[in-house]
Amino acid sequence: MRTVLQRVRYARVSVDGEVVGEIDSGYLALVGVNRDDTDEDVAFTVKKIAQLRLFPNEYGKFDRSVTDTGGAVLVVSQFTLLGDPRKGNRPSFHRAADPQKGEKLVEAVVRGLEERSIEVQTGRFGAMMDVELLNDGPVTLIIDSPSERNV
Repeated sequence: MRTVLQRVRYARVSVDGEVVGEIDSGYLALVGVNRDDTDEDVAFTVKKIAQLRLFPNEYGKFDRSVTDTGGAVLVVSQFTLLGDPRKGNRPSFHRAADPQKGEKLVEAVVRGLEERSIEVQTGRFGAMMDVELLNDGPVTLIIDSPSERNV
């Protein structure tokens, strides 16, 4: 599982001009599911999103998590994070999970965050989405779960 995590002042996702998910301060989490991902990868990803300290304390140091700040997370599925552009001009997506598995594991990430009392909004799985955000910092990290690091 590969996640691009961006600290945002706001983020929203729209499908066909309709806003389907929107948050104020927190994280935009673009989540790509690998065909080899398991529940262990979901748990790792949820823990990292919930506990990473990417918000500043009173001294400007990264010392507060999204949980500490009461921020929200906008989770958007993005299989293209698993694209491999090394050969040719069209990326290969052979490492990406099939849609059924991808949707199941993205939903598991959402449930895991909600179980930690984090407000979660989502995009619409499989839809063409417009994502709008104001990156705060900018602060952007890539989180690779254990199975992704073994590739």
